[in-house]
Amino acid sequence: MKLASYKGGHDGWLMVVANDLSVWAPATDVAPTLQYALDHWADVEEDLRILSDALNSGRVKDVEKFDTANCSAPLPRAYQIADGSAYLNHVELVRKARGAEMPPEFLHDPLMYQAVSDPILAPNDDIVVTSEEYGIDFEGEVAVITGDVPMSATPEEAAACIRLIMLMNDVSLRNLIPAELAKGFGFFQSKPPSAFSPVAVTPDELGAAWRGGKVHLPLICTLNGRVVGKPNAGVDMQFDFGQLVAHAAKTRPLRAGAIIGSGTISNRDRAAGVACLAETRMIEKIETGTMTTPFMAFGDVIRIEMINEKGASVFGAIEQKVVKQA
Repeated sequence: MKLASYKGGHDGWLMVVANDLSVWAPATDVAPTLQYALDHWADVEEDLRILSDALNSGRVKDVEKFDTANCSAPLPRAYQIADGSAYLNHVELVRKARGAEMPPEFLHDPLMYQAVSDPILAPNDDIVVTSEEYGIDFEGEVAVITGDVPMSATPEEAAACIRLIMLMNDVSLRNLIPAELAKGFGFFQSKPPSAFSPVAVTPDELGAAWRGGKVHLPLICTLNGRVVGKPNAGVDMQFDFGQLVAHAAKTRPLRAGAIIGSGTISNRDRAAGVACLAETRMIEKIETGTMTTPFMAFGDVIRIEMINEKGASVFGAIEQKVVKQA
């Protein structure tokens, strides 16, 4: 089942999307918004699946051509977003470039920070930034949306609470990060609103690509029409989503609609390319001593998409332009 939110109000209007992303239909008779559906999942899931099956078999009359321009993020605002760092190759590269070793506890204790959950950018919203000097970067990720998760849930229990999967662009302002971390209190200004794919899908929609709490598909990141990376999200992921959700719930319960990100997808195989510019710059510094790749500039366009084994887009694309704040 594929779900999306039509732009409107603070929370959008729930839509069911065809498997091939060709058309969509209102689901508001079942649940007005995605957040409502998540809050009442046990009551509405079956009806949403019935509607989805009818849409995919051509039995729904009230359909429109699917257009990402009319999409907000699946959750236009969320109770919380917690973003992990499950790909240790990314962590190792960043630390190695500044001459630091990776602490051994990173192998069993995930990194995680609290991200901006209101507002959340639509898949085609501009990335609005005050200055290029901030070091504008994209980060291609996978994220999950949970139902209610009890405090101290085991990874297995947490995995059972995953309702939907989507893509994420965790926008980062790299040049603001060092000063913030030096204060010892984490990210804030260096992490503006993130964007999410137009469509969120139930795990079963991914078939064999969803196994072990990971999405085993390549994430294609294209900057200004040039592919910069196709890392596989199921490769080199130290912590699966069950572990990440459980980590987030270690000392608190999570309410339905919590979003948990994977962190920047990163493969040890350099041929896979990158899902953020910072990683390219770190590799340059390690290999040559000099970082030559610039961060994004005003006018740049980043596109993030995941293609399945049949060559079809799974979640639709995040495609955003970097613009200067007016």
